[in-house]
Amino acid sequence: MKQRSFFDRSRLFVAVIFTAFLGACSTPQVQDYAKETPVLELRDYFNGTLDAYGIFTDRSGKVVKRFTVVMTCTWNGDAGVLDEAFSYSDGTTQRRIWRLTRHANGRYTGRADDVVGSAEGQQSGNAFNWTYTLALPIDGRVIDVQFDDWMYLLNDKVMLNKAAMRKWGFALGEVTLSFIKR
Repeated sequence: MKQRSFFDRSRLFVAVIFTAFLGACSTPQVQDYAKETPVLELRDYFNGTLDAYGIFTDRSGKVVKRFTVVMTCTWNGDAGVLDEAFSYSDGTTQRRIWRLTRHANGRYTGRADDVVGSAEGQQSGNAFNWTYTLALPIDGRVIDVQFDDWMYLLNDKVMLNKAAMRKWGFALGEVTLSFIKR
């Protein structure tokens, strides 16, 4: 079998890099869901009490932790409070209180004690995309992890949520959960 020339190997390398680059550029945009129904209105869905059931998976897809959440949500105009009480499969608990602000054109910002800076979100159709950095306690130290969080309203009671976790651009794992409105 004839060995490939340097030129052929270089062309193959450029084609592989270009294909990877195009794949990285084709992430979904929240506007892709503009015509999807039912339309998500965060102030309506996240109002009252919700239950959530979820898992953390590592980058290989292995479930490393299961959890449940009880959320108590209230709004006063465009200001919302989402009080989350987590119970993990290892017996630990955690509480996170989000303070959200609704802005024009389906845009939201949010803060919580373990969020670094401000979370930024955008709603369109039945979807909500939320990006933020979370200060996560891992193995006795705190690590800042970036979340790309997607929520999809299925009906007036159920919403699915999938969040990719990254550090320095490298995938760490995912969080998957379902919300059920009481």
